[in-house]
Amino acid sequence: MLKNYLKIAWRNLIKNKIFSIANIVGLTCAFAVAILLSMTALFELSFDQFHENKDSAYQIYLSNQTPRGTEISVSNPVPLAPALKEEVAGIKHVARSVSEDVLVTYNSKELSLDAEFADPEFFKIFTYPTLLGNSRNPLPEKNAVGITKKTARKIFGNTDNVIGKTLILKIGREEKPFTVASILQDVPANSSIDFEIVIPFENHPEYLSSKDRWDSQFHPVYVQLAKGVSAEQFEKSTLAFTELHYRGGIESDIRDGAVPDANGKYKQFHLTPITDRHFVSYTSGIAKVIRIFPYMILGIALVIIFIVSANFINMSIALSEKRLKEIGMRKTLGAIKKQLFFQFWLESLFVFAFSIILGVVTSNMLLNPFKTLFNTKASFTDVTQPSVILLFALAVFAITLIAGGYPALLMSKLSTLRALKGKLDLGKNRLRNGLIVLQFTIAIILISGTLVLHGQIEFMRNKDLGFNKEQVISIPLNGKKNSYSVVNLLREELKGNPDVLSVTGADNNLGLGRDGSLSNSMMGFDYKGRGVVTSAITVDYDYTKTLDLEVLKGRTFDRDFAVDSLSLVINETMAKQLGEEDPLSITIPMDDNVTYSVVGVIKDFNFQEISKEIKPLTLFMDKNWDLYYAYVKIAPKNVAKSFDAIKDAWQKIEPQAEFLGSFLDENMDRTFKREKTMATIVTSGSLLGILLSCIGLFAISMLVVAQRTKEIGVRKVVGASVSSVALLLTKDFLKLVGLAFIIATPIAWYFLNEWLQNYASHVSLSPLFFMAAGLTACLIAFVTVGTRTVKAAAANPVKSLRTE
Repeated sequence: MLKNYLKIAWRNLIKNKIFSIANIVGLTCAFAVAILLSMTALFELSFDQFHENKDSAYQIYLSNQTPRGTEISVSNPVPLAPALKEEVAGIKHVARSVSEDVLVTYNSKELSLDAEFADPEFFKIFTYPTLLGNSRNPLPEKNAVGITKKTARKIFGNTDNVIGKTLILKIGREEKPFTVASILQDVPANSSIDFEIVIPFENHPEYLSSKDRWDSQFHPVYVQLAKGVSAEQFEKSTLAFTELHYRGGIESDIRDGAVPDANGKYKQFHLTPITDRHFVSYTSGIAKVIRIFPYMILGIALVIIFIVSANFINMSIALSEKRLKEIGMRKTLGAIKKQLFFQFWLESLFVFAFSIILGVVTSNMLLNPFKTLFNTKASFTDVTQPSVILLFALAVFAITLIAGGYPALLMSKLSTLRALKGKLDLGKNRLRNGLIVLQFTIAIILISGTLVLHGQIEFMRNKDLGFNKEQVISIPLNGKKNSYSVVNLLREELKGNPDVLSVTGADNNLGLGRDGSLSNSMMGFDYKGRGVVTSAITVDYDYTKTLDLEVLKGRTFDRDFAVDSLSLVINETMAKQLGEEDPLSITIPMDDNVTYSVVGVIKDFNFQEISKEIKPLTLFMDKNWDLYYAYVKIAPKNVAKSFDAIKDAWQKIEPQAEFLGSFLDENMDRTFKREKTMATIVTSGSLLGILLSCIGLFAISMLVVAQRTKEIGVRKVVGASVSSVALLLTKDFLKLVGLAFIIATPIAWYFLNEWLQNYASHVSLSPLFFMAAGLTACLIAFVTVGTRTVKAAAANPVKSLRTE
């Protein structure tokens, strides 16, 4: 019996080549794309799930009630971790860690490595296995380091006989010898903490100066709670601790007018589960876990599968009318409902199975280009988990059951006589019309999302950031020499080049450079009896000149003024916070009774990510603080030649250090890399969704035309024009698309408006976005259906009126 079913299934596929090819191509494309998208989404959702203690490991953050509202801090003071372990019950392990780049030298080889300064208990909280060395304590001494397997090969060429070898590390301004004490397993791609070398926390350049200070905060703290202790219990147990150790800050906030939270507290510790660390956003005083990106990708994958499945169901119904006589003959010969059902279901299963195999092959062929395009480290292991395969198999079972069972149900209800006559009455076609409306609702939402996403990206790309981003190159100072010396040497080396206009330096980058570093330094002080908080950037001479920052009042740092090491340049927002009519009259006493004077006010510029609103900013010029980036402004002509000249100058000055220079507009583009990836995925999903919807719509139009062939012939005989007949056949489909537009527009507006609220400045959500999406969907539907209806309307009416 099964052999007979398979034989008939194969014959029907060959007989209806156009429908079979359309189904198989559509299903193959959908499965291939869905596999790749699901792989990416599941990889994102798997971040930090590999830690053995993931259910009891957390990152600490402090909620602060300030005069400016609720603020959240994940940076902590050095004495916090040991004080928590000693004074707060319920903590099994606590560890400090901070990520920074470190220059490592071995023999004549120099490498800039991603370093993690961490306490030994870091390895008890997190699962980063040790391959060689002490697995219980990979950092047994202060001058010991652990390196990953990949790093060992990078430095030594292999992992053999590496333990005990000496590396020279540049930490701050000093070079120190360290012994390799352990070889660690390479950090998994789905780890939110990434490192190549681990260094004991006590070696951090700010450790000694901040060892006993509660007002110097620069690192995260992680805890593992004891068994049976919940996050809520821990947070309650830290209330007295917080009031004791942060008493000065609380009193200052109360003095300045801060309002307590719902619990009457001004500062309170909270915990973020380590599995949420990759997704958490600390904005507007709230810790929000945002998994929009992976869920959106997964949603698009499911939408594509739904669209192609709807097509398959509709095509199965369309094909069923051609098989009415076959069904009639089978029923005459004694076929029962069960046999008809299995025949149709097996045919559906056969097509799906073949398409799945082709989809897997296609996705494998597209894997590398896909990973490059979307910058993901996902792999097929993310979608080959038993739970995922089982879910997919159940979905295929359900879809094929509907695709095969629904036509079989319709056929079994027909009388043998009507089946032999080839007459199939589908009534109001609620299922068919419902699927079409759903398909185009999804398509319009995707098109709207594509238009808004691209609009927001262009808005961010073209926004005036307040500085010159097209002509300025930033270079990470990742070599051995003193940072100020490197900047001065660059000036000297390039001063004879007419295309190089100015050179400066700073301790932070604008945007995200090729070194992958983003940082922001904050500081607070009292001014006239109230607390003031500002971002702080250490700069060199010519900073405002190089970046074309607009000076509104006063001056910037000048070589003719020897006291500029005690001068400040502030932005407009900082001037407003200080609240003086004449900002140039402001003097600010800071630590060690040193007084700084404001000498200039510059116009606000985006010194952080574009999505954030501009905060108060203070520029310092103190050579006790290092620079980490050089900036070079070039003339708009001979850009490539100027870039090469800067690279050559760098290689003369720092021959062992890698040149990682990049234009600031490239840096800014990298800060919204996630948005560009989202736009690419949504655009691809929209195009594929529309294409698949059109395939289904074309199949349904063929069914409708076949059903109304005689009606078309009669209308032609009584004088109807080709255009009127074509419009008559097309308008029903356009009504469905119009209904889809009405349903899709408010849904798309709601979700897109919510997404845009994540940006301090964003494109306006104009009705034109949604009108363009609706008109695009209508035009595509009209062209798809019109090609078939015009052909039917232009046919000879004699053929249309011919009897069976």
